[in-house]
Amino acid sequence: MPTHPGLCATCQHVKLTATKRGSVFFLCLRSQIDASFRKYPPLPVVQCQGYEPQREAQAPQPPPPRRSDT
Repeated sequence: MPTHPGLCATCQHVKLTATKRGSVFFLCLRSQIDASFRKYPPLPVVQCQGYEPQREAQAPQPPPPRRSDT
């Protein structure tokens, strides 16, 4: 059963990445400019000083897994 990501689900500073095996990781984009933020925070995130809700109401969707051409 997947863990709910907490605040990351609706944060405007998150980028979802998916592996070929279907794992999804929540990348904190704030970590690129501020070392106090973890690149991949442990989930669920229940408090975050950098949290800003997305302008859209919809949570980010992970990109589809990469298809292997072999």
